[in-house]
Amino acid sequence: MQDPQGLFELSTDLPELGQPVLVQALDGFVDAGHATRLAREHLLLTYESQVVVTFDVDQLYDYRARRPEMIFATDHWQSYADPKLQIHALKDSAGTPFLVLAGPEPDAQWERFAAAVQLITEQLGVRTLIGFNAIPMGVPHTRPSGVIAHGSPRELVADYNAWLGTVQVPASAGHLLEFRLAEAGLNSMGFAVNVPHYLAHLDYPEAARTLIDCMAKAADLDVSTAALADAAATVRVSIDEQVAGSQEVADVVQALEKQYDEIVAGRVGGLVADGARLPTADEIGAEFEQYLAGQPPRPEDPGA
Repeated sequence: MQDPQGLFELSTDLPELGQPVLVQALDGFVDAGHATRLAREHLLLTYESQVVVTFDVDQLYDYRARRPEMIFATDHWQSYADPKLQIHALKDSAGTPFLVLAGPEPDAQWERFAAAVQLITEQLGVRTLIGFNAIPMGVPHTRPSGVIAHGSPRELVADYNAWLGTVQVPASAGHLLEFRLAEAGLNSMGFAVNVPHYLAHLDYPEAARTLIDCMAKAADLDVSTAALADAAATVRVSIDEQVAGSQEVADVVQALEKQYDEIVAGRVGGLVADGARLPTADEIGAEFEQYLAGQPPRPEDPGA
C-alpha cells in the first residue's frame, strides 16, 4: 500500500480543536430519505465551518462512473462542479469543536483512505468516530424513527436496543473506516436510521434529525435541529394527506404500525431475520421502480 500521507493535505491554519469527534457523512452508499445528506447539509449550513483536511480526489474518484456536472452557457463552459472530499471543523452552540468528513465515498483505494483517516485522527487528536447511515426498512412514518446503533467498544451503544441480529450487508468506505479505526483502538460508532421504505426516495428530514440527535448525545454536543424538526412537520402533513387519499396505502401503513408495535413490545423478533442479507442500493432502486410502474396515473395528472 502506498504511503497514506500522500492522499491528503492538512491545513496550515488549524483552529484549536481539543479532542474532537469526527462525524463521517460521506455520499455514495445507501441513503434512504437522503437523511445523511440532509444531516450533513444542516450541520454545515447551521454552523460556521473551516476546511482542515483536503483529500486528493483525483486518486479516489471515478469520474466516468459519477460524472460531475458542468454548465454550458450559450457559447462557453460556465462552471464545473468539481468533487471535493474534505474534513470541516465546526463548533456547536456551546463552542465545542467537532469535525465532519464530507464528500463522495471513495471509488478506489479504500484501505489507503482508511489508513489516511487514521493518521488524521492521530494528528488532530480525534477521540471518537461517529458514522451516519440511513436504510429503508419496513417501518411506518407514524412511529418514531428507529436507529440501528453499532460501536466498538460495545459499551458506546449500550443504551440502544438491537434491531438486527447477524446480517450480511454490502460494504462501504464509511463502514470500513469504523472497522479499521476500531481495530486501531479508536472509539468508533455509527447510527443507521430506519426510514420507511415507501419514503426512501424522498427527502425525509425526520430521519436526519434523528441522526444528529444521536450524534449529539454520543458526543455530548449542543446541536440545534429546530430547522429539521420544522421541515419534518411539513413533510409529515403532506405524507398523511397522501395516505388518507388511498385506502390501499393506508392499509399498508396500518400493517406496518402493527408489526412495529409488536417488535417494540417484544412479542416478535427484529426487523430482519438473523443471518439475512440486507439489499443493495441498486436492488432497492429496482424494487421501487417496479412499484412505481405498477401504479395508475393520478386523476389530477393524467400524463403522470
